[in-house]
Amino acid sequence: MPRTALRICPLCEATCGLTLTVEGTRVTGARGDREDVFSKGFICPKGAAFGAVDSDPDRLRVPLVREDGALREATWEEAFDAVAAGLRPVVERYGPHALGVVLGNPNVHTVAGALYPPVLLAALRTRSLFTASTVDQMPKHVSSGLLFGDAHAIPVPDLDRTHHLLLIGANPLESNGSLCTAPDFPGRLKALRARGGRLTVVDPRRTRTAKLADRHLAIRPGTDALLLAALATVLFEEDLTDLGALAPHVQGVGELRDALRDFTPEAVAEACDLDADLIRTLARELAAAPTAAVYARIGSCTVPHGTLASWLVDVLNVLTGNLDRPGGALFPQAATGRTPRPAGPGHGFALGRWHSRVRRLPEAKGELPLSALAEEIDTATDEGEPVRALVVIAANPVLSAPDGDRLDKALRSLDFMVSVDPYLNETSRHADVVLPPPPPSQSPHHDFAFNGFAVRNQVRYSRPAVPLEPGRMAETEIHARLVLAATGMHGADPAAVDATVVEQTLGKAVQDVHSPVHGRDPRELAAQLTGDDGPERRLDLMLRLGPYGDGFGARPDGLTLRALLGHPHGIDLGPLRPRLPQPLKTVSGRIELLPAPIAGDLPRLRRALRERPAALVLVGRRHLRSNNSWMHNVPALTGGSNRCTLQLNPRDAARLGIGDGEPVRVTGAGGAVTAPAEVTDAVRPGVVSLPHGWGHDRAGTRLNHAGADPGVNVNQLLDGSLLDPLSGNAVLNGVPVEVAAVPEKLTART
Repeated sequence: MPRTALRICPLCEATCGLTLTVEGTRVTGARGDREDVFSKGFICPKGAAFGAVDSDPDRLRVPLVREDGALREATWEEAFDAVAAGLRPVVERYGPHALGVVLGNPNVHTVAGALYPPVLLAALRTRSLFTASTVDQMPKHVSSGLLFGDAHAIPVPDLDRTHHLLLIGANPLESNGSLCTAPDFPGRLKALRARGGRLTVVDPRRTRTAKLADRHLAIRPGTDALLLAALATVLFEEDLTDLGALAPHVQGVGELRDALRDFTPEAVAEACDLDADLIRTLARELAAAPTAAVYARIGSCTVPHGTLASWLVDVLNVLTGNLDRPGGALFPQAATGRTPRPAGPGHGFALGRWHSRVRRLPEAKGELPLSALAEEIDTATDEGEPVRALVVIAANPVLSAPDGDRLDKALRSLDFMVSVDPYLNETSRHADVVLPPPPPSQSPHHDFAFNGFAVRNQVRYSRPAVPLEPGRMAETEIHARLVLAATGMHGADPAAVDATVVEQTLGKAVQDVHSPVHGRDPRELAAQLTGDDGPERRLDLMLRLGPYGDGFGARPDGLTLRALLGHPHGIDLGPLRPRLPQPLKTVSGRIELLPAPIAGDLPRLRRALRERPAALVLVGRRHLRSNNSWMHNVPALTGGSNRCTLQLNPRDAARLGIGDGEPVRVTGAGGAVTAPAEVTDAVRPGVVSLPHGWGHDRAGTRLNHAGADPGVNVNQLLDGSLLDPLSGNAVLNGVPVEVAAVPEKLTART
C-alpha cells in the first residue's frame, strides 16, 4: 500500500519541501509539498527525480577495500579496520599535515556532512584542508570576513521586498540560487517585475535569467570588478551615496572614495565592453530605487578579481544605504546559529595564517586552494612533508579541480586514501577504502548551512522517509566511526563522538555570560536533550541554544527538537530583519569598508584597465537538471538541454569555419578537449562556454549511464596556475582558449 512521507530536497541550495510517495522501501514519486512553510509546493526537475536519484543501481551498497591492487566488497568492520591501519601510521610517522582532507559540495547538503567533518578536522589538527569552496565561493567568504569580521556573515538579497535587483554572474533560473537559499527563485524574480520592480542582469551569456530581465548587459568575462568599481565611483562623483542608518556602523568611506577614483565609467568601458553612459545610468537607477540589492555569484567569483568583485557588491549595498534594510541585502539568522552576542569589537578576520608548501599560497578560512592539491601530493620541498594520505568526503576533485590528469596521477602515489562516497567515481576509484552512505531517503535532513543564507528565516527537519536498509550503515555513524578511526580511537562506541560534542558545547555555554544557560549544570542540561540518536540530540542542543531556542527553559515558548517535530512542514520565523551592528566581528566593531588586503589588491585591478583581451575566452554554465558532477548517472536528469557542448557565437563560428554540431578542439593552458559545437547567439562574440562536471570516461568507475555519454572535463583546460590571490579561488571564467574545427570523428577526450 503506497504511503507518503515528507522530505526536504538535498539536491541543490533551494531546499524545497517534497512529498514522497513510498511503496515498501522504494520512493516511487516526488511532488512539491504545498504546505511547506518555505517552498510552498515549488519543485524543479531535480526534486521530481528524487526517486531516480535515490534508487540509482550504481550506488554502492557495501564498503570496498583494496586488496592486491583491486577493490573488493567488504564488511563494515573490515573497512574501518583498514581505515585505522592506513591513516594512523601516516600521521604518527610524518605528522598531522601529511594527512589531507578534501570536502566536496554535497557535504553541506547532509546532516552528517555538516556535523562531523568539523569534529574530524579539530581532532586531526591538519592544515592540509581542501574544499570545493576554492573552486566556487571563497571570494565571498573572504570579502565578508574582511568587511564584517566573519567569513560566514554573507548578506542575501531580500528578493520578496526589493524594488531593484542587480544580478551579476548568476543564473538562478538554472541554478535555483547560490549563497542565496530561495525556493522558486524564478517565481520570486517574476514577482519582482510584476510589482513594478526592476531586474538587471550582467552576464556574457543571454541566459534564461537574462531573458527575464529588464536589461541585460553582456559584459566581457572577468571584468565584473571593474564595472562594480565604476558604479561606486559614479555614486561618489554625483553625490548619490546615502548610507542612512548605516552611517554610525561604517568606517573608511573617504578612503574608499579616493581609492576608487581612477575607475570611472569612461576608464572601464573598453575593458568591460560596455557603454560608459549605460554604466552611469545603472548607478543612478540603483541610487534612485526605493530599495535595491546587488547580488553576484559564481561567474563573478571564479575570475582573477573575484574577491574584489565580491567586496564591491557589498560596497554598493552600503553606499546606497541598502545593506541591512528590508528590500536591500540582509543577514539571515538560522535557528541553529549561535545566540547573538552583544554588539562590539571582535577578533576580526585574518588571511595567510599558514601557506601551502609548494607555491606558498596563503590559507583562507582555514583552507588551502583545491588547485594546489596535486602539487601538495606529488612535489617534494624543504617545507615539510607532502600530503601522503587523504580523507575525501563527498568530493570528486579529479573533475572539479583544474588539471584533473595531474591529480589523477598524484592520487595513485598516495600511501593511503579513504573516500566517503556513494559512487565509484573518477576520484573514489583511487581509494583504498570506499565507505558508501545510504540513499537520501534513508537519512534525516536539516539544512544547517543553507538556512544561514535563506531569504526568509525558517526551520525544518525531516526524519528518514525509508528505514535503513539491512547491511547499510547510517551516514552519521559512518562519519562518527571515521572520526574514531582517523584519530586513534578505533573500536570505541561511535555514540561517544556525539556525547563528547554535547559535553564540550554545554561546558562552554554554561561559562558564557551571554548564554541563556550561564551558570547552570551541564549534566542537568544534557539530561533534558531529546532525540532518537546522537545527531538528533545535537540538533536539539543547537536549537535550544540558538537565537529562537528555549534556552533550556529560559524562554518557554522557544524552539526545541520536540516542537519542530510537531511541525512537519516547518516553522516560519518571519522575514529577514535588520541586525546591525550585532553580526559585526571586526576589530573596530564597524564595517571596515577598505580593509588593507583589499587596498593592496587594487593596483592589480588598475592594471586590468590596460590589458588587451584574448581573442576567445572560456566561461562555464549551469544546467537546471544537474548539480556539478553529481547527477549525470541519472537518466531522467540528462539529455535535452543538459548536454556537454561548446557554445560559441555565430560570428566566431563563421570566422573559424565551424558548423553547428561539428566537433571542435578546445585548447587551454592545462590541455585540450574535443566537444560538439553549439552555435548560438546566446553567448556574446569572443566567448565560448562549456558546462562543468562532465568527463566521465576514466577507466575503473562504475557510472554506467554517465559513462555512455561522458562529455569532457572543462577543468582539464586549466593548469591550476590562475588564482585569485586573496582567496586562492581558481580562475575558471574568462580564461583564454583556442578553438579549432576537428575534421576527424569526434572523440570525448584526446
